[in-house]
Amino acid sequence: MTSFSVDAPLIIDHDAATPDEPQLNALPEGSDELRTQSLDAVKSVKSSEHPHQLPAIRQSTAPTIRATHLPSVKSERSTAVVPYSPSGPLGDLDAFLRAAERAPMLTADEEKTLALKLRDQNDLEAAQKLVLSHLRLVISIARGFLGYGLPYADLIQEGNIGLMKAIRRYDPDRGARLMTFAVHWIRSEIQEYIIRNWRIVKLATTKNQRKLFFNLRQLKEDSQAALTNQEAQRIALTLDVKPKEVLDMEERMYGQETSIDGPADSDDDDRFSPSDWLTRTSDQPEAILEAEDRQHLEGEGLQTALAALDPRSRRVIEARYLTVDADGTAKPVTLQALAHELGVSAERVRQIEKLAIKKMGEKLAGQDPF
Repeated sequence: MTSFSVDAPLIIDHDAATPDEPQLNALPEGSDELRTQSLDAVKSVKSSEHPHQLPAIRQSTAPTIRATHLPSVKSERSTAVVPYSPSGPLGDLDAFLRAAERAPMLTADEEKTLALKLRDQNDLEAAQKLVLSHLRLVISIARGFLGYGLPYADLIQEGNIGLMKAIRRYDPDRGARLMTFAVHWIRSEIQEYIIRNWRIVKLATTKNQRKLFFNLRQLKEDSQAALTNQEAQRIALTLDVKPKEVLDMEERMYGQETSIDGPADSDDDDRFSPSDWLTRTSDQPEAILEAEDRQHLEGEGLQTALAALDPRSRRVIEARYLTVDADGTAKPVTLQALAHELGVSAERVRQIEKLAIKKMGEKLAGQDPF
């Protein structure tokens, strides 16, 4: 069985390769063709004119790949039956890989015929035959990205999405094979998935950052040591970027990533998560506003209310509530002392005090605290 082997280029430039570039390579000769029931997968690609404008596709977190049962069909070249019967359970990655290895490959004429059917007649069955015949290409490309620590099945699944996008955009009249055209789309989709999922925070958003992300580890002379300025200059010249961008990407890729939640506290672990240090200890907004209102009323508001009283009432309030001794302790004047000072009875002083407090309350209630 012929297999694909696609080596990733050193410099990966997403903007350099387009569907309109010359297509040079040829697929190996094959034999049978296979149908599937998963035609809806290709329908999802039809509506998009750009590889990054498709509806969001849920990311798989388990190391399995979602497979659709393929019914047994007769070969167009013989009466033999080509079954889909992997030894593992349906959806198992190993079973998928074995099934992909058994999928028939297409000759150049067969490939062109199917591509024309898809383009001119929107024949989704033809599209599925093209997909199945290129699964080995997807698997080969995905294998080259295993060093990023993401599930192999997820890489293959993203590559399959890129393959379907490529098939929708493939023009057989250009006289080249689908494989060369599809390589860019498959690799681009896998790289985008890696960038989105390699770290909590997305590391690469610009063209230069993407080139650095996928090539920095290969270009470093010592993968464990920090870059020197001379080495950063060399890498920057190779990738046509600025040395500062090289150093920034190294810090992003190899810097420690900390989760806000962090590990939970336990009896044998005295570490705290960053969220423990971010706990808010100040008052809530409503408490702060209440304190500001109180400060205003005790300051300007109180002075305004006192100024509105007649002199005798003001004297009673000041003596009863605003008199302090040398150490700042409140020391109210007694009713009897005020009665002697004002020449009235103690009961009359109490009445004046009560009426003054009422007037001040009404004055303060009518004030705007701001």
